Amino acid sequence: MASHPHLPAAMESGRICAVAGQSQRHMEEWSGAYPGLFSAKPFDAALHSTVSMAMAFSGPWLTAEQLKMANKACLWAFGLDWLVDYVHTSSAEVRDLARRCLAVADGAEPDDGDDLARMLRDIREELTPAPAFRRLGAVWRDELQRMLEAMIREWDWKTSRVTPTLEEYLANADNHGFSFVFTCHWIHSGGPGAAAGLDRTREASGAVQRVMRLLNDLSSYERDVSWGGVNALLLGATHRELTQRVAVLAGEARELIGSVRDTDRGLADYLERQMDFCAGFYQVGEYWGRL
Repeated sequence: MASHPHLPAAMESGRICAVAGQSQRHMEEWSGAYPGLFSAKPFDAALHSTVSMAMAFSGPWLTAEQLKMANKACLWAFGLDWLVDYVHTSSAEVRDLARRCLAVADGAEPDDGDDLARMLRDIREELTPAPAFRRLGAVWRDELQRMLEAMIREWDWKTSRVTPTLEEYLANADNHGFSFVFTCHWIHSGGPGAAAGLDRTREASGAVQRVMRLLNDLSSYERDVSWGGVNALLLGATHRELTQRVAVLAGEARELIGSVRDTDRGLADYLERQMDFCAGFYQVGEYWGRL
């Protein structure tokens, strides 16, 4: 049998997969703890597994405990997306959801039975004692608000049948949620000096988020059509044009990530590997299970 010299090292892959397995068990525990949020069929074992793999391969030097907040925040963002994209059927519901989340971010207690707000409260309480929260807490609050406002904006596009331009759509990439999840990981994994290079890190995160927005759309076109979502391929761009745009945006993101390496190499490597993992992952599938 011919050898394959470019295959990844099996031992290192095995260790990373073991970390992902530990993370998957964490995610299954959280799904059980917030049943009102994660009982629908699309939250299947494969979603837990693939999200855990994304985090483990993006930070292969990190333990499951160090990746715990990235996984928890990501699962929460999937729950939020599910409610906005599929469950809620009115603008009032979506805006009330955003109001409740921002109130919890500001310290309010969630209402009984509100598993989305309850999980966000728990995330906030886990992040608050972190040394990096003193400097990055306001960034966390801002990224949450930006994500919620972007989701409302997309909801309005969808329900009013307004077709945004591709540039408007990319400017609304906060609805993808990557930068919010990344900020949770940034706070959880960083020490007192984590905010060094804050502006450059946020700019790089936003650039990666735009790449991921389009990568996701290239993979999820059929699901977005089925769920009634907005997708870049529904805005007049062809698959080839979007693929070319992804390449340009990825190049811009790598330049910005390079500037982050001056202050935090691990964070920069994590950003770049997240982007590259998703580029490979979305060639084959997506995270959501079937309805």
